[in-house]
Amino acid sequence: MEAFIALESGRVFSGRMLGAPLETGAEVVFHTGMTGYQEILTDPSYRGQIVAMTYSQIGNYGIIPEDSESAGPHVRGFVVGEACTVPSNWRSRQSLPDYLAEHAIPGIEDVDTRALTKHLRSAGAMRSCLTNELDAEAAVAAARAALD
Repeated sequence: MEAFIALESGRVFSGRMLGAPLETGAEVVFHTGMTGYQEILTDPSYRGQIVAMTYSQIGNYGIIPEDSESAGPHVRGFVVGEACTVPSNWRSRQSLPDYLAEHAIPGIEDVDTRALTKHLRSAGAMRSCLTNELDAEAAVAAARAALD
């Protein structure tokens, strides 16, 4: 299912819906680490933000409940280049896409996360809209209205 992460600057990145097929608006920030996605999802300091992971493939080791930073996720949305659907860690109890869906967190994959990160690095964190319901133009308008 096609989806967009649209920024208030007017930039739009297309991809495929991941996790819960919901629309959300929030500040978008980036993280450049190769690992630690579960810790980011459950870190209260990311509460209410859409987090973009710069590293190309996220989800390889799945979700390991004992490794969470808190009792549940705090992010409002999640952006990745490629989501791994079959984790390879023996401790894994769930895949990343299943975890996002279970917790009603919308995400998007097949996004050029490096280009998104470069844009955010230059322009700063900004409002965004993650959607599979709106077209690109409407998604930019929704991003500009997010958090108002």
